[in-house]
Amino acid sequence: MEQYAVFGHPIQHSRSPFIHQQFARQTGQAVSYRAILAPLEGFADAVAQFHQQGGKGANVTMPFKEEAYRLCHHLTDRARRAGAVNTLWWDNNGALWGDTTDGAGLVADLLAAGVVLQHRRILVLGAGGAVRGVLQPLLDKQPTELVLANRTAEKARLLAADFADLGKVQGGGFADIDGSFDLVINGTPASMGGSLPDLSRVTLAPGAACYDMAYGAGQTLFQQWAEREGAKINLAGLGMLVRQAAESFNQWRRVAPDANPVLQALKAELEGKA
Repeated sequence: MEQYAVFGHPIQHSRSPFIHQQFARQTGQAVSYRAILAPLEGFADAVAQFHQQGGKGANVTMPFKEEAYRLCHHLTDRARRAGAVNTLWWDNNGALWGDTTDGAGLVADLLAAGVVLQHRRILVLGAGGAVRGVLQPLLDKQPTELVLANRTAEKARLLAADFADLGKVQGGGFADIDGSFDLVINGTPASMGGSLPDLSRVTLAPGAACYDMAYGAGQTLFQQWAEREGAKINLAGLGMLVRQAAESFNQWRRVAPDANPVLQALKAELEGKA
């Protein structure tokens, strides 16, 4: 039975073992998957030990995604763009590969909900690592424009410049937001922190969708705002979590699991806690 794991600190909250065990059963793959608490100053050693003990691949969560990026011998293009890695695997020569599946998971969840991305105007709130990791997959869908808004306007402008070769991207502060949007994505930690950024200048186009990359039991603060503003589609990041995991599983095993039944099981569990 081949071994896989997720590394993080903390890690006890992770739903990844459940998700990947479900994928393994569904696809008939003989794999084990566990959560590993890596020391804050010992991530590289923990990964090396896991490989020495037979580990074939791993997921990486906070706060180790950028360190994982630096460990890799080879990177996918989207991981290189993101500057962070959430999926690791070793090839037959023992070289460590890195990928980021977060953006693919986000786009897959949006498309599954019927959100159209091509020729649409998208607003992304935030300019941190979580946002950087999803920009290439979003821009690959050829929106009319992607606008980044952040508390620190200069950080959003610099991030926009890094991706300007992939499409029309602009960045600024929340006070710079102009016009209406077909899709608004919250990539800030505001929903978990108890307060939203100033969204008074954000206007939703008819039929617009909103997506919070965070999730919890019940609606997030951003989802509550989206509901008040009349968003036609209003989603949180649980689907992104499951679909990015499916992308990782496919990278490792070369078989694509069906994310939908696993997503429904996790939703039912969260609703039971709400």
